[in-house]
Amino acid sequence: MRRTSPGVLIVAGVLGIAAGFLIDQLLTSAGRPTFTPAITLPILLALLGAVVIALAVPIRRATHGTTKGAVNPFRALRVAMLAKASSLVGAAIGGLGVGLLVFLTTRPVTPSVGSLGTVIATAVCGALLVAAGLVAEHLCTIRKDDDDEQPGGDDPGLEPRLHNH
Repeated sequence: MRRTSPGVLIVAGVLGIAAGFLIDQLLTSAGRPTFTPAITLPILLALLGAVVIALAVPIRRATHGTTKGAVNPFRALRVAMLAKASSLVGAAIGGLGVGLLVFLTTRPVTPSVGSLGTVIATAVCGALLVAAGLVAEHLCTIRKDDDDEQPGGDDPGLEPRLHNH
């Protein structure tokens, strides 16, 4: 499994920004109010980030020998994939929040504090979810063993791989 690349996160963020701006543009041109995310969205994003890190910490402890017992490779892979998905979702939703914010701040009418607050909180919590996903992905990474065969030969030993000790 390869780590999440910055390019993929940037593409997800840019697509989110475009979607947020376009949604509000289409709603406004149709004479409808702009989209404002529910206050529960940023709360759920922050909670998801905390859960992802909490699931990755036992894997880190097991791979670095601070707890007894073998690492369940299937569990470790599931947590690593959850971390990767979380960072992608965080980038997209954070981008959506930024797109909504750009639309609101470029209008001649000053937006209400409540809608502006939830949009900013959504963008910030999306960024926090990206960070949590990347940290959790790092926690699920183990160093390369000398006996592991890796094609390419340019692996610095930090490639996420999962196996039992």
